[in-house]
Parts: sequence; structure tokens; C-alpha cells
Amino acid sequence: MYVNNCPAHASSLSPRRGGGGGSCVARGFLHRFAFQPLRENPLLGPSSATLQKLGALVWDKVVHEHQGWRLLTCIWLHAGVVHLLANMLSLVLIGLRLEQHFGYVRIGIIYIVSGVGGSMLSSLFIRNNISVGASGALFGLLGAMLSELFTNWTIYSNKAAALVTLLVVIAINLAIGILPHVDNFAHIGGFLTGFLLGFILLMRPHYGWMQRYVRPSEVKYTTKKYLPYQWALLAVASVLAVLGFAVGMGMLFKGVNANDHCRWCHYLSCVPTSRWKCGN
Repeated sequence: MYVNNCPAHASSLSPRRGGGGGSCVARGFLHRFAFQPLRENPLLGPSSATLQKLGALVWDKVVHEHQGWRLLTCIWLHAGVVHLLANMLSLVLIGLRLEQHFGYVRIGIIYIVSGVGGSMLSSLFIRNNISVGASGALFGLLGAMLSELFTNWTIYSNKAAALVTLLVVIAINLAIGILPHVDNFAHIGGFLTGFLLGFILLMRPHYGWMQRYVRPSEVKYTTKKYLPYQWALLAVASVLAVLGFAVGMGMLFKGVNANDHCRWCHYLSCVPTSRWKCGN
């Protein structure tokens, strides 16, 4: 907000000058840290121009100005205080359990790489709007939770309940993404990336191995720490992750518009109704 400095640009917000009208929010005590007018940014945050200056995801700058670093920096930016608080609450609810079980290094890798994966898919489909936020990274953690459940299937007792609960949460969040002004492509890209990374980074010893010290001595147990299907999932996920990033990045920096190859895919991010219109 220091960079934004809404009061210094307040005159340009006047309707007479083509601005959106209104005055800076909380200008009286926040001064240059004041928020943009609610008509321009209802999430209590800076202007679009400021977000672009700080590293928001903008297709034209990524492709034509070779600013690929925006695929990463946009993860750490948010449209406003409301956006930031919502994402941080989601991060606590989703990431806390994962970090407790697998540590911050592996979960941090999934979080960051998923965010980049979400940015990549977003850039392939959305060209006319900027994108900021950690939603793609958060969806990556959801995807990792799902693949972790599959690859560590033998250690869970209430498998069906865990699977149904997780699928419902994922479905609800993806459904919210079809509303306007929500970058659902970032959500989908982050989810797919995290789903693959979960097979690679979150594999745990199977139930038989973990129980080997508490079984009676006469009971035989397998000496294999991981089951064959776990290694198979890891191998397939590794190949798909590498291919996905290689093909996606290649298409992105060549300026390929993915909408030309998938005419209906834009409905995954926004479904037009009588109440709102969509545009990318």
C-alpha cells in the first residue's frame, strides 16, 4: 500500500477524469497506506496498476517482455486485505495437518511449485486480466492431500469417509471458481500440480511395515518398506509432472493461446448467466 499511495493519485479517480469515482478508503488515518475506492477494489487493496508494478501475473508481460518471474511473484501478491485473510485462513486449515505429518520442506515445495503450475495454466487461457493470489498454491495442497490418501491408502482406517470428505471440499471450491473475477484456471493448474507432487513427495511406509515392531514374533511381515503400487504411482506422476511443465512452459513462451485448442475450456473459469458476463 505504500507503493500504491492512493491519496497521491486521488485526483485521477475523479469521475470527471474518467476514474471510477469515490475516495480512498481510510484515508484519514492510513494516509498513503489508504485503500483504493471500494468501487475500484472492494477487497480493500491497491490498484491494478500497482499490482502489475509489484509483479502480478500479466500474460503480455510474461510472453512479450520475457518476465517469466511473474509466474512466481504473483503467488505472494493479493488483491486486498479480504483476499489475503481468506487465503491465509485456508492455508492454516489445509496446510497445518500436512506440515505436521510431512514437514515444512516438502509441503513448501508443493506449495510453491503448485503456485507456479497454476500461474502457467492461467496464462495459457487468460490474456486480458491480471491475476494475483495464492489460490493455485492452496489448491495444490488440496491435490496433494488427495494423492497422499491414494498412495498411503493402507494406513488409513476410515478410507471412504476421508475420500468423500476431501472430494466434496475440492468440488465446492472448484465450483466457486466458475464465478466471475475468479481465476479458476490457476486453481485447476495448482490442483493438478499438487496432485502429481503428492505421489512423488508424500509417500509413506505401508501399514505392514509400520506395524512390524508391535506384531507377535511368530507373525511374518513383509520386509518391503513401500508397496509396488506406490512406486508405480511415483514413477507415473514424475513423468506426467515433467512433461506437463515442459509442454506448458513451451506453449506459454511461444505465445500459444490454449483457447484455440479447447473451445469450451473457458467455461471452467467462468459460466455466463443473466446476472454476469465473462471475459478473459
